[in-house]
Amino acid sequence: MSPSPDRLHLLHRMEEAQRQTQRQLDVIDRQITRRMTALIPSLGRKQSGYRRGKPPDPGAFLERYRASLAALTAERQPEIDALSRKLARQGQAIEALRERLGVDRDGRSAARHEQTGTKMDHHHAGPTSALWPETGSSI
Repeated sequence: MSPSPDRLHLLHRMEEAQRQTQRQLDVIDRQITRRMTALIPSLGRKQSGYRRGKPPDPGAFLERYRASLAALTAERQPEIDALSRKLARQGQAIEALRERLGVDRDGRSAARHEQTGTKMDHHHAGPTSALWPETGSSI
């Protein structure tokens, strides 16, 4: 038995809402990246060069960069956390609805795949997939 069109429409709406939440997180990430890119010239100017025979500290720029990035991220952290929690809840709700409807990630009936013997979860192919060799080494 295939799921009703109303239920499939609900699933598609939920998936679109999840994509919108992910886009919001991506926008925040791009905003932080743009701000950091704009800050880089001012972070580099603090190098004093060779002063009294002492070479500049190569790690000082990286330290200032990391501190600035942490400060910018901390400003947006509550928003990032809220969107991340929302994204997780949306994912759980979508998976639960897919399970109840018997629909796979492509929107096809899972029962049809089981009958033909071609059901495969592409999201988690397991430890024997090409990305996770049996040796246990990661890419």
